[in-house]
Amino acid sequence: MKLSVCIPMYNEREICVDTAHALSRAVSAFCTRQGLDWEILFCDDGSTDGSRKALQMAIQKEGLARVQCIGYEKNRGKGAAVRTAVLASTGDIVLYTDCDLAYGTDVIGSAAKKILAGDKIVLGSRNLRRDGYAGYTPLRRMASKIYIKVIAVCAGFRLTDSQCGFKCFDGACAREIFSLCTIDGFSFDLEMIKIAQKKGYPLTEMPVRIINHRDSKIHIVGDALHMLGDIHKIKKRVRKL
Repeated sequence: MKLSVCIPMYNEREICVDTAHALSRAVSAFCTRQGLDWEILFCDDGSTDGSRKALQMAIQKEGLARVQCIGYEKNRGKGAAVRTAVLASTGDIVLYTDCDLAYGTDVIGSAAKKILAGDKIVLGSRNLRRDGYAGYTPLRRMASKIYIKVIAVCAGFRLTDSQCGFKCFDGACAREIFSLCTIDGFSFDLEMIKIAQKKGYPLTEMPVRIINHRDSKIHIVGDALHMLGDIHKIKKRVRKL
């Protein structure tokens, strides 16, 4: 059995090497206890700040033998980076999380254990615990919750946090679903969920909270309008699968 941890990366030179070391320590400790093999895959989404070069040098010189850095030259979006990493993974358990490790590393073991126990897809949710949005300003917390609720209603599901950046899968299930995904931008989570539902995979939500907080790259109004347009396209396409 093997665990694959996938990290989308765009202009993260300041943190990517530290993230690789932190993940290696946490994943190695968990997998040693569980008797699992493991790998970590960073997918560089066309960074222009030297992130990929910095990480590749660290992999060669700093004992990060189980870390890989893959990617492409032109920026395409987070969805493309996650999809590329997932399809390159070889694990029986596959998860993705953000390069800043916003939800910490303890969630990795918690979610992986759920897959080992038989769950197929585990979705992190900030709305399942009182401190899920720790560090957010009240305005940003309210805006995020409204944003997620509107998306859920329009997309036609009852999930509490479809946009959480932490998700874990049975490996074969992950590669099947992402092989059918096409969206490169932030709407990729919705597409993945709708395809999973179409395929009949059960979705399990797991409480997570923000551990490492920084400014979001999401623009609530603009991205919400773009997301609503993508929802229509996603639903139409998924119906044809």
